[in-house]
Amino acid sequence: MTGDHDILVIGSGAAGLTAALALAEEKRVLVLAKGSLTGGSTAWAQGGIAAVLDAGDTFEDHIHDTMVAGAGLNDRDTVEFVIERAPHAIDRLIELGVPFNKESGALHLTREGGHSHRRIVHVNDATGWAVQEALLKAAEANPNITMLPGRTCIDLITGRHEERYSGAGQVWGAYALDEATGEVEAHVARATVLAAGGAGRCYLFSTAPRGATGDGIAMAWRAGARVSNMEMMQFHPTCLYNLEVKNFLVTEAVRGEGGRLFNPRTGDRFMESYDPERLELAPRDIVARAIDAEIKRYGLDYVHLDISHRDPEFVKEHFPTIHEKLLGLGIDMTTQPIPVVPAQHYTCGGVLVDLYARTDLPGLWAAGECTESGLHGANRLASNSLLECFVFGEAAARDILSMWDELDAPPPIRPWDASRVTDSDEEVVIKQNWTEIRRFMWNYVGIVRTTKRLERAANRIRLLQSEVEDYYGQFRVTTDLIELRNLLQAADLIVTCALKRQESRGLHFTLDHLETDPVAVDTVLLPR
Repeated sequence: MTGDHDILVIGSGAAGLTAALALAEEKRVLVLAKGSLTGGSTAWAQGGIAAVLDAGDTFEDHIHDTMVAGAGLNDRDTVEFVIERAPHAIDRLIELGVPFNKESGALHLTREGGHSHRRIVHVNDATGWAVQEALLKAAEANPNITMLPGRTCIDLITGRHEERYSGAGQVWGAYALDEATGEVEAHVARATVLAAGGAGRCYLFSTAPRGATGDGIAMAWRAGARVSNMEMMQFHPTCLYNLEVKNFLVTEAVRGEGGRLFNPRTGDRFMESYDPERLELAPRDIVARAIDAEIKRYGLDYVHLDISHRDPEFVKEHFPTIHEKLLGLGIDMTTQPIPVVPAQHYTCGGVLVDLYARTDLPGLWAAGECTESGLHGANRLASNSLLECFVFGEAAARDILSMWDELDAPPPIRPWDASRVTDSDEEVVIKQNWTEIRRFMWNYVGIVRTTKRLERAANRIRLLQSEVEDYYGQFRVTTDLIELRNLLQAADLIVTCALKRQESRGLHFTLDHLETDPVAVDTVLLPR
């Protein structure tokens, strides 16, 4: 049992560290990270952060672009709340030392798909890494923040785990596996912030990091929180196609700066047939479906993304990380096209939160990709994701501090009980089930869906659930087992939501319901 802190933050990415830094102004904060402190999605973000900073741009334009991309499913109040706070978030990051690119003394702004203006601040093509570094540096220097890497959270501690049982649903921290020792610790806290990232690893091809197994979403669901819009799974149109290199994203900004998509067999610039006005700058769902259609129609392995018509120095200056990576693979993007395929990229649904980042469960706040705040709707607009992390991380911290005196001190909590389990002698079961989930999710619950395919996925999930629960009940927890359990839970939530939505809207495109309903309605699941 650990207790020399006031507040627990689960996750060390942009949302978690933003919350931790704001909370640490007054309280002692413990940050838990699965694997390394830089293992989350934040460090992988290439593009940048969207904010209204240009003279010709307005909040109203950014709000409009976000609502259009989100196919009307966004919550207007949330969209306004986040976008109006974006310039402040950028100022705060500059204070923390993030070296955003500048041009003639002003911030250099790039443009990405779905945006009507240049409004993306960036650090070359590795913004996320610069942000992660600055936040970590500030957190490490703060005496009120303790960071514990190598901790895989298993479940939220609720009233059910009190020494004196309570059914109130209050959250008092989390049980976490110490990956080095194999021991399970109870990290008890008066308030908990969930910032555990998305569920991208449910899919065979994903740009998400290895640890994006839906842990936060699954834990909150099991504890009794509602989950919403999990069918809205974003696929990034342009992931490098290379059998040796997994999950290397080619940022949206390549298209923003003039990159064009071609069918390698016909030589045609095919976006002219799918979205003749916006072409390669159409929102991600449209571009991903277009690439998927070309690949299926012509039996291709990939399509070509070509920016070689731009000046070589311009390309190298704007995309140094990508240029260098591709050169190492024998591709010179200044003279050759890049082979790309769509890949799962972002979880737009998640744990329901309000504008204070509160979940349904008292004592639990949440921010970032594990949430459904109403910002993204049916499709996330490029570079709004890091922005959401900063705004809601800050909102969670401010809300917790404002109501601190009303929060009860944690009651005595039962330690983790491992008395009835043994070490596994069947690790192959985990690997087999993990591979199976990712494959059927890709084939049956991908970019284009049908009811029959979704029902097949639901049947597979039912079969696996009893097998995984049985295994989980018998053997000591390991990170792989915890992730498998959460991955399966996340897959179940995605498929359940997808079957409920009998229309095509944004990222949910089904051949059985091609029309879009006149009124946009969230898919909200209530815990059983």
